[in-house]
Amino acid sequence: MEDLQECKRNAAPKLPIPGRRNVLITSALPYVNNVPHLGNIIGCVLSADVFARYCRLRGYNAIYVCGTDEYGTATETKAMEEGCTPQEICDKYHAIHRDVYEWFDTSFDEFGRTSTPQQTQICQAIFNKLMERKRLLEDSMNQFYCQKCERFLADRLVEGTCPRPTCDYDSARDIPSLEEELVKYIDTTSVDGSWSQNAIQATKAWLKEGLKPRCITRDLKWGVPVPHEDYKDKVFYVWFDAPIGYISITSCYTSDWEQWWKNPENVELYQFMGKDNVPFHTIMFPLCLFGTGENWTKMKTVSVTEYLNYEAGKFSKSKGIGVFGNDAKDTRIPSEVWRYYLLTNRPEVSDTEFTWTDLQAKLKSELLANLGNFINRVLSFIAKPAGLGYGSIVPDAADAESHSLTKALAEKVGDYVEQYVEAMEKVKLKQGLKTAMSISSEGNCYLQASQFWKLYKEDPASCAVVMRTSVGLVYILATLLEPFMPSISVEVVKQLNLPGEISLSLSDENGDIDRARRPWEIVPSGHKIGTPKPLFKELKDEEVKFFREKFAGSQADRKIKADEADEKKVADQLKKMKLSDAKKQKASKSAGQGKSGEATI
Repeated sequence: MEDLQECKRNAAPKLPIPGRRNVLITSALPYVNNVPHLGNIIGCVLSADVFARYCRLRGYNAIYVCGTDEYGTATETKAMEEGCTPQEICDKYHAIHRDVYEWFDTSFDEFGRTSTPQQTQICQAIFNKLMERKRLLEDSMNQFYCQKCERFLADRLVEGTCPRPTCDYDSARDIPSLEEELVKYIDTTSVDGSWSQNAIQATKAWLKEGLKPRCITRDLKWGVPVPHEDYKDKVFYVWFDAPIGYISITSCYTSDWEQWWKNPENVELYQFMGKDNVPFHTIMFPLCLFGTGENWTKMKTVSVTEYLNYEAGKFSKSKGIGVFGNDAKDTRIPSEVWRYYLLTNRPEVSDTEFTWTDLQAKLKSELLANLGNFINRVLSFIAKPAGLGYGSIVPDAADAESHSLTKALAEKVGDYVEQYVEAMEKVKLKQGLKTAMSISSEGNCYLQASQFWKLYKEDPASCAVVMRTSVGLVYILATLLEPFMPSISVEVVKQLNLPGEISLSLSDENGDIDRARRPWEIVPSGHKIGTPKPLFKELKDEEVKFFREKFAGSQADRKIKADEADEKKVADQLKKMKLSDAKKQKASKSAGQGKSGEATI
């Protein structure tokens, strides 16, 4: 992973290429006041990573940008809780987020942050353009004020029921003057871009109420300063400045960022987020861009997830409930297993649930018994010495076209690959993963139906066809599963012993999809494979029980239990030390008495 990150740092930034499909991918910027939990990770960051990896497999010119959202009340509040400055909080949690996502094998082209000079510059430029074009109005509003602190209070610092009888949300309202242009954009793009249904529903619900003015500035110290003499003591509301973070983070990636963000004719923008973020991306952010009158790249497709719940409850960052990114690493369950489980449970159309027993079951039945079994069975048989196998050499497969069982399999595999591409193009990631795993199931059925272990002696030519075809399937699986479990694909390529110049690809230009219908041609005969090894390890019942108990309750409760356990451990150690000292004293006393007796004899 470190080598990959170093290569990215040294590589020249990618820019849109005329005539190529240029894809700009963003994940909702995770807030910086806590460690991300599994629901946060699957909700945006991991989902966007899968799509970015898929785009690269297809040969698209794609970049994936993300970063931590660092301004606003939550950061100030967290800083007060921890007794430090907002900048120190941002530095601390940005590093935590970065490390968690690196462990999850997330392939950002740039993972940045919003507390940068670039963010200030671009935010203020957009604001000035909106002011210049009279898209903003000056007004005042009532807000709670703390006389002791001498400050206006943000919503999260005020507890109680809002006195307004019709209020069902905070004072969030929208900009009405661009409504006609916005509605036209949404009606067209939501269809052409295959927006997820929950994104369309959430957007339409906001539009149905009618767009009203929305406050853009607030009384905080930690944020982008408003470049206006009358409001120099204020900063921008986070709803306004956070989406601009995508642009500023891209500007940290390349000084030619406008080629990505002011190039709607040549760049497709795909955005990933949880359902609570929808209106800010489908309504507020486009309104700000429309209002400048400039030719911005606007979102083509939005992919929105519902909630991932935890063991019949809800994940909660504020309450510390659930499994968090650093917890996943500490379990020593490999990142590829976490990625697979979260993606099979991706809450695309409704809430889904994480349970330890379900994780155990899917690892056993899908990764071990299906995928791992097929790949290891094929490669292990080829690796057997001559007389029992092929001595690690891929056999020749003459007349594979006339082998009826193989031909039928190849047609199914070709169909599955096409279905996979169709699903992934529409950002139906869960369906794409399910389709890829179906090829593994077909491979296992193929091995059983062929009875290759009998063919090896009885019909060597047919056995050779089956095994070379199966090696081709192993390669196809490594390719299709790379977006979902990249480290597993790396390991499979290693076991196949493929040279570095043979990279996993689903490019139309290379004919990769058509080639899937002739899997016996993928790995050449005479090629020597590497050393087969099991890809997955079973999660035992006692481990599941341990994890369920360990991660029960909140992080605070777990910390108290851990502290109590540490105190008990220390107390037990002190007790043992005291007992040991007492025994030594007693032994020393006994020894002294013995020597004294000997002296008197």
